[in-house]
Amino acid sequence: MPRAFTPKVVTANALLEGDVVYLTKQGHWTRLHAEADLIEDQATADIRLLEAQALAHEVVGPYLADAIAGENGPEPVHFREAFRTRGPSNYAHGKQTDLTEQEA
Repeated sequence: MPRAFTPKVVTANALLEGDVVYLTKQGHWTRLHAEADLIEDQATADIRLLEAQALAHEVVGPYLADAIAGENGPEPVHFREAFRTRGPSNYAHGKQTDLTEQEA
């Protein structure tokens, strides 16, 4: 018996900067998980992943990550993806400082 589909987002790393990025509904890359396209069915997820893989001049290693609908957009399910939304954890820089400034 097949498992029920879990909603997904397409994620990858930006080719030049290495930042974690997410595919939006409009087909652009964003660094904010909450702006990602939350995909609700397997067929659409497969198509969106193929679209992302065709953007090899922009990103590296696109894949589907489980997500759930949150109050402000998709939210990661797995802790690994939650870490990726915040950027490197060894010291505050890049995305971490940007998010801290937005929250202040």
